[in-house]
Amino acid sequence: MSNAFPEYPIEIAFPDLQPYSAGNTGIAYVHSFSAPADGPHVMINALTHGNEVCGAIVVKALLDLGLKPRRGKLTLSFANVEGYQRFDPLQPDASRFVDQDLNRVWTRAVLDDQKLDSSELRRARAMLPVIDTVDLLLDIHSMHERSAPLIVSGPLPKGIALARQLNIPQHVISDAGHPEGRRMRDYAAFGDTASAKNALLIECGQHWEAAAVTVARHSTARFLLLAGVIERGDLPDDWWPAPAAASIVIQVTHAVVASSMAFRFSYAYTGLETFAEAGSVIGWDNGQAVVTPYPDCVLVMPSLRQLRPGVTVVRFGRTLD
Repeated sequence: MSNAFPEYPIEIAFPDLQPYSAGNTGIAYVHSFSAPADGPHVMINALTHGNEVCGAIVVKALLDLGLKPRRGKLTLSFANVEGYQRFDPLQPDASRFVDQDLNRVWTRAVLDDQKLDSSELRRARAMLPVIDTVDLLLDIHSMHERSAPLIVSGPLPKGIALARQLNIPQHVISDAGHPEGRRMRDYAAFGDTASAKNALLIECGQHWEAAAVTVARHSTARFLLLAGVIERGDLPDDWWPAPAAASIVIQVTHAVVASSMAFRFSYAYTGLETFAEAGSVIGWDNGQAVVTPYPDCVLVMPSLRQLRPGVTVVRFGRTLD
């Protein structure tokens, strides 16, 4: 198979975010609202990657609706706006980030090292005063390839449990992240078994398909309801998903990291393909066969669009009971 990529149509309009630039927190594009009643601090974050527009549409809609929490605190944020503002439909993947992936910098060692500098590190550091106070985070993403939407729960039981409660989307991916660096959803207490703080990442579908906005809207509404900061009548009827079947949890066991630019898949995989036999060839890395490590192995989020040495191109997983 060649590495020619399908060209997906851009089905959704990219909203103007300039009216939301001031925020109300002292941090650009970050808005927080507090209720008189006690409750958790819940954050809905969009644009961790600058070309993943569905989350921006949903966060903008929440701001336009004037949604306020009934209990606790609600933060609505646009993260990598600098990347977003560079979006070019002729090069739609180029605005994922400016200097480095914002979703690979979330360790204190990296954030505190002032010798390290990038557009994304400056943004992460600016957002830290809010993120450090968040109890429940929903980070809204989308995917390079057209695939079934996913919840990314992280590796801990508390993340899997929250994902099963959310149940939209149905498929849950439990993994430890990426060798390149830590994700926002795994940052600090979110990734600490001893802490009650928790986070989920939602992969809503292909970046520019209209269906991804619907998934983002449904996931956000249910997350806010589960957190107890809103009631069902606080959002329009079309924000609420129909009841879904029980969650399917896939535990990632291996991340397949490209060692060269000569990585090729054996087929145009889109994710969630299951291979009954161990040793099934799913691709080649610099001429070496890449094979499934055990029976009933599931492929998770295969993509070569960001291919370079050291980048995860697919994950292997097994379904949990």
